[in-house]
Amino acid sequence: MNNVLKSLYISLFPLFALYIVIQQLTYSYSNNFRDSSQIGNLISSLTIVAFFIGLFIKKRARTTTSLYSYTFLVFTGFIVTIIINYNSFNKNSNHLLFGSLLFIGWIVYLKWYSYFRSKNTNLLSVGNKLPAFELENSDKEKVSSDFFLNNPTIFLFYRGNWCPLCMAQIKEVVDEYKELEKRNVNVVLISPQPHKFSKSLANKHQVPFYFLTDKNNITAKKLGIIHKNGIPAGFQVLGYDSDTVLPTIIITNKNGAIIYSDLTSNYRVRPEPKEFIKVLDENLI
Repeated sequence: MNNVLKSLYISLFPLFALYIVIQQLTYSYSNNFRDSSQIGNLISSLTIVAFFIGLFIKKRARTTTSLYSYTFLVFTGFIVTIIINYNSFNKNSNHLLFGSLLFIGWIVYLKWYSYFRSKNTNLLSVGNKLPAFELENSDKEKVSSDFFLNNPTIFLFYRGNWCPLCMAQIKEVVDEYKELEKRNVNVVLISPQPHKFSKSLANKHQVPFYFLTDKNNITAKKLGIIHKNGIPAGFQVLGYDSDTVLPTIIITNKNGAIIYSDLTSNYRVRPEPKEFIKVLDENLI
């Protein structure tokens, strides 16, 4: 139930903020911009909308956990709304209500939505042998994890093409292709999304990585990194399943032993590729 609520929340909250932007601008226009009671809510809602749109435009793979600058602006907008509307509560009660919902919604995003449930990481601890599993290539042929033995391998589990942070992270790894090639590293990008999306991603980047599909999240379940109902509500109409995978990085040596694993607890906090290269150099000399 918790994940279902998160799925609904992340689809509705940005839309609510966008609605407030439009509503407050319309209100301001109808009053010939002489009523300042909406300024605070405009600050908060515009900040929230800018953040979510920015995830798709700016193409960044990670953020800070607290998003201080955005939080400051949302909080400032909330305080401005209270100060301006407090003495005229009956007249502008909607402004106070919307301001409260925007502020609470942002805190909920930071402290509740952004974090994943606690995971049992014992299976993927450094030093363990990575359990064998099967994936599918774009031709729906089975590919065993044993295929990648005899070379160090980076297994990058990502949520899907719909996730801007995942796409930015993959772009970073692609940019380090030459460095990884020098170290004879297999790079395996794994998602439960339909084959057509993985194929589109492979065609976009044109690097000799393995773009594979974890059909029905079988491998994610086996490794304990399944994210039930992790897709934002409504994305199913695009062809995605409701369940996805938790963003995870696993690096193995040529014998299949885990030398690095990152099972982030916050979907906005992810390691940089240079960290992978450092781990490889330290373990494969």
